[in-house]
Amino acid sequence: MLGSLLLFAAMDVVQKTLTLRYPATEVMFFRSLFSAVPLAIVLARSGGWGLLATRRPAAHLVRSVVGALSVFCFIMAFSDMPFADVYAISFAGPLFVTALSAPLLGEAVCRRHWVAVVVGFLGVLVMLKPGEGMLSGMALLCVAGTLCSALATICVRRLARTEHNATIVAYFTLACGVLGGALMLPDFVWPDAAGLAGMAAAGLLCTVAQLAMTQAYRLAPAAVLAPLSYSSMAWAVLFGALLFGERPGWDTFAGTLIVVGSGLALRSGKGARA
Repeated sequence: MLGSLLLFAAMDVVQKTLTLRYPATEVMFFRSLFSAVPLAIVLARSGGWGLLATRRPAAHLVRSVVGALSVFCFIMAFSDMPFADVYAISFAGPLFVTALSAPLLGEAVCRRHWVAVVVGFLGVLVMLKPGEGMLSGMALLCVAGTLCSALATICVRRLARTEHNATIVAYFTLACGVLGGALMLPDFVWPDAAGLAGMAAAGLLCTVAQLAMTQAYRLAPAAVLAPLSYSSMAWAVLFGALLFGERPGWDTFAGTLIVVGSGLALRSGKGARA
């Protein structure tokens, strides 16, 4: 689990670096293209191309679209925001999942969990600093990415009841490639050898990180692994400082503590990954 989080952080470093030279949509497209290579190997080893057959194309479409939008929002956010700020806001994902699980999944949410959700969203406001005019632009795009990620999580919960993991990931990867490919055309920049190498690295890191996380959840209880996701903040601060000269402000740390505390309260009550 910790290894997968490190790989995801390394992928974000590569993507942030690439967005200095290429449009975010182009990075998204090539990441998906290069992710397809190891994914095809996984599909072949897991049961062949027959896994792509599904009776729930509409559900895959919704999950893939909101997931692709989340990827786009986060790549855009990384291009203009400090590492730690993006990660801190993304920690609100479990709060969105909890708030949406009642109307979309029909799951009961107790009063204590609603309190945790409200407190967690207050932590997000601390990070956004609305009184200082930061409640706009890339910060809101990051929030939108977090919301789309939460919607994708809810869709995966429904799909996982009947669909293979490789099937879900395959359609998601395809959606990212199609969306990125369509949006990159107006501002397309021909990548050089270094750019292609970076995009290939991002795709490989993405697939290996996903496989590592899946294996972690197969080997250990979700309640044990889920809190470890917050350790990615350490990588965000470290990489941001060493590679990009970033220094998170007090509001980022204060908001992170509030959001993480709320998220841990939700996880301890549910005993499962949000």
